[in-house]
Amino acid sequence: MFQPVDPKTDFPKMEEAIQKFWEDKDIYRKSVENRSPDNEYVFYDGPPFATGLPHYGHLVPGTIKDLYPRYQTMKGKRVNRRFGWDCHGLPVEYEMEKILNIRGHKAVQEYGVAKFNEQCRSIVLRYTSEWKATINRMGRWVDFENGYRTMDTDYMETIWWVFATLYKKGLIYEGYNILPYSAALATPLSNFEVNLGGYQDVSDPAITVRFKLDGTDDTYMLAWTTTPWTLPSNLALALGPEIDYVKVKDLQSNEYYILGEARLSHYYRDSSLYEIIQRYKGSELAGLRYEPLFPFFADLKETGAFLTVLGDYVTIEDGCGIVHTAPGFGEDDYQVLKGTGIPVVCPIDDDCRFTDEVSLWSGVFVKDADKSIIDWLKNNGKLIKKETIVHSYPFCYRTHTPLIYRAMACWYVDVNKLKQAMLDANEQIEWIPSHLKHGRFGKWLEGARDWAISRNRFWGNPIPVWKSDGSEYVQVIESIDELEKHSGIRVTDLHKHFVDDITWPSPDGKGTMHRIPDVLDCWFESGSMPYAQNHYPFDNKEFVESHFPGDFICEGLDQTRGWFYTLVIIGAALFDKPAFYNCVTNGIVLTADGKKMSKSLKNYSDPMEIVNQYGADALRFALMNSAVTRAEDLRFSEDIVKEVLKILIIPLWNAYSFFVTYAQIDGWEPKDDKMASQSDNPMDRWILSACESLVSEVTEAWDHYETQRGCQAIVAFIDSLNNWYIRRSRRRFWRSENDTDKAMAYNTLYTVLLKFIHIAAPVIPFTTEAIYQNLKTANMAESIHLGNYPAYDETLRDEALEKTMALTQKAITIGRSLRSSHNLKIRQPLKKLVLVTREQDERDILLSMQSTIAEELNVKEVAVRHDESDLVSYQAKANFKVLGSTLGKHMKSVAASIQQLDSETIGNILDGNKISVYYEDHSIEIGIDEIVVQRNEREHMKVMNEGTLTVGFDTEVTHELLLEGIARDIVRSVQNLRKDSGFDVADRIKLYIHGDELIKESVQLFGPYISSETLADELLFEISDDSIETECGDASARLAVRRL
Repeated sequence: MFQPVDPKTDFPKMEEAIQKFWEDKDIYRKSVENRSPDNEYVFYDGPPFATGLPHYGHLVPGTIKDLYPRYQTMKGKRVNRRFGWDCHGLPVEYEMEKILNIRGHKAVQEYGVAKFNEQCRSIVLRYTSEWKATINRMGRWVDFENGYRTMDTDYMETIWWVFATLYKKGLIYEGYNILPYSAALATPLSNFEVNLGGYQDVSDPAITVRFKLDGTDDTYMLAWTTTPWTLPSNLALALGPEIDYVKVKDLQSNEYYILGEARLSHYYRDSSLYEIIQRYKGSELAGLRYEPLFPFFADLKETGAFLTVLGDYVTIEDGCGIVHTAPGFGEDDYQVLKGTGIPVVCPIDDDCRFTDEVSLWSGVFVKDADKSIIDWLKNNGKLIKKETIVHSYPFCYRTHTPLIYRAMACWYVDVNKLKQAMLDANEQIEWIPSHLKHGRFGKWLEGARDWAISRNRFWGNPIPVWKSDGSEYVQVIESIDELEKHSGIRVTDLHKHFVDDITWPSPDGKGTMHRIPDVLDCWFESGSMPYAQNHYPFDNKEFVESHFPGDFICEGLDQTRGWFYTLVIIGAALFDKPAFYNCVTNGIVLTADGKKMSKSLKNYSDPMEIVNQYGADALRFALMNSAVTRAEDLRFSEDIVKEVLKILIIPLWNAYSFFVTYAQIDGWEPKDDKMASQSDNPMDRWILSACESLVSEVTEAWDHYETQRGCQAIVAFIDSLNNWYIRRSRRRFWRSENDTDKAMAYNTLYTVLLKFIHIAAPVIPFTTEAIYQNLKTANMAESIHLGNYPAYDETLRDEALEKTMALTQKAITIGRSLRSSHNLKIRQPLKKLVLVTREQDERDILLSMQSTIAEELNVKEVAVRHDESDLVSYQAKANFKVLGSTLGKHMKSVAASIQQLDSETIGNILDGNKISVYYEDHSIEIGIDEIVVQRNEREHMKVMNEGTLTVGFDTEVTHELLLEGIARDIVRSVQNLRKDSGFDVADRIKLYIHGDELIKESVQLFGPYISSETLADELLFEISDDSIETECGDASARLAVRRL
């Protein structure tokens, strides 16, 4: 029945064959359609950009997004997995600008918006074939055929409906505010996009300038700034109301300066250089008027500009305690002058170059003007101090250039109105890891600001707002039908170059309706995907509403301030619900030395190279069995993939190969699937119980999206299966007679292998499928992924037996560690093993497993004791810290008595008993707290302790034990020689052995054992022509084998 198994299979090639099987048999489609549509598990897949190639940052969430849909499918759910593409936005435009060798807003307009947008459309999906190949090769099942694209007309029309709905609810408004602006992209960014770009430490000029007060010839306010380029737009000076200020006379210039008193030492080396004339609170200095620093906006003095104002944000930590204020370039500046009647000036264009209003620097990029402005101030006697400051500054997440804060008109989602609904929605979401709920995400929601959703760009979804050019009339369009109703024009594409020229008479009779030029933030589109992917509400209305919220989403930690956030905003706004119930958040994959992976630095291996060398399953499991699945960083190296081969893939394959090899020899075939549970062999009952425990553990873990916990349980089980069950049961399969016990062994191993591969199938789908295809019977599902996930069967559990085996394995693990630490190789028999535990139930278990422990640790005798007297002798000293204060001058006498205690007495004290020690006419009770015990290993004993269990070996090797160790080495060497010679496990052989006197003695004494273990029908102590030399303990033997 079973096909032979290559024990050294090429895993990547095997996976490619399985992938072809899935494709040829249409297994993914069947896995969806075989499950009832009335029992759906709703999964939302966040759309990536296809303008770049997939990397580890995609593979981690991609694998998680494959594991759980596979798992839920096997548990009976229908799981549709529509893939999506994020087609609009800055990444595409930025890429196209590089291709066309143009830059900036004006350059695009000169090139032509229609041409530019069509060029963007042409490249937006250029890497889709690479994405599909990578996703398929990683074993991830998705529906590409019915995937969604944010640039498709149906998707875009739903976005118009979402915008219009929020507008009608009063949740979208047009406002004027200070926004972070990317000069390189010529567009504002939202506050969460700023967080995506992060902050960098930069060096900027920090200068102090002087502003001459009106009505004086020699009195100046000092003001400080780290943005000299904003000084031409200065309209006010801000002071802290409670800060202490002074007016000082500069004794060198005889001029008067007003500044924060605490900052005097920053401007004067010592107090002999100035004289304090007057002290003020900041509140006393409000409303002072001063001369404009530059002439550009001097006419605004008539509107109230160029005066001192009060701001709580002003501090005396830096500068002079007075802050230059330009309301067009700072949020605090804007807010402090709001409502004063002082206008906002923002004399820069879309590319952040000065306009003609600032004639001295017209056409100069603002940051490039710093040096020239500082020189002008110096030459005109207005510069007091120039420094350099290192501070944290926000950067554009796309162009990695510094952002500029500037005043702009923009459309906003009124997050403040939604905040409570968003917080309520968050309470219904299970976050993995859980601390995100009220930590990073929850706190972000609490502090969330209104969301700027308009972008002064081209390739995006046009904001569906039309305004009258003759009045304040505004119309928000929610559909293609409504657009046609007003304009008489039916469009099939909603992009900017198709709708910008559509106009109609204003309904109020005052002019013509024109669309505003902005497009929507692409995050608004991706945050609407639960509805837009189904063209809601124009189609699939009932389906969407019955499948919302989603059961599961997954992306990286950065999306707590990206996609997760926008999903929550729009879900709360539209339906007052969370958009999803469970969110797995993964961390970042770094290089092995903890650095960010960089294409330009080429500091990481191509994922597909790893897959082609080690297999996708090994990479998948390496990622899933790590803390990266719970939002922690992973330092990735090939070593962790190799480790998966070592601890999981190869051991599983070896167990499978072992079973098939012997089943073929015996012609065994599965007949009764319940036979295994009827076995009375304790090893069978234990592995069946342990397997059921695994079902429980993995189900519990993956039901709660604890990915690594489930993976760790899988690794632990395969180790137990190989290194305990199969190794302890191997002789049952070797026996020539086909008795009941042998049949039970086959049934048990077959049952466990089948159950295990079903448990592990969601995480290592290729390997489990390959094994399943060889093990399955005619009445089983076509693919393992069409089968059911194992359901926990409590009747198969034997927790007492599990405890017995666990303690036995613990004793053996400690024993092996002890052997290893003292270079006592496991093939060398030892005379005695002593196991010590004070727990009676543990002693009973160890006594019942003496023969197993003796065989595993290769000892002749196993003794179980309640104390350590066989292992160590005790010496005691007085605990001076405890006894000193009580005994005083008698301490020396009692200490001498304690030092004379014998080992047995000390052992009794360690058991919790107390003894009386006499001194002069007194006595004192001595217990474990009053002594310090030193353990001394007895002669030839080596001892190790872990928890309640102590293990000790008598390491004296007699001559006979030495010879037996040599015999065991001979057996190992012959087994290797059989394998290297290509012999089958059942082949009988003729064995040649030759060597020195020790080898000869060993063969004479243990020849029958050697013959039995190696299937040698003939054993000759002589040299053959093809004998090879091998080390056997301290001796050397020459060996040769012949197949009979």
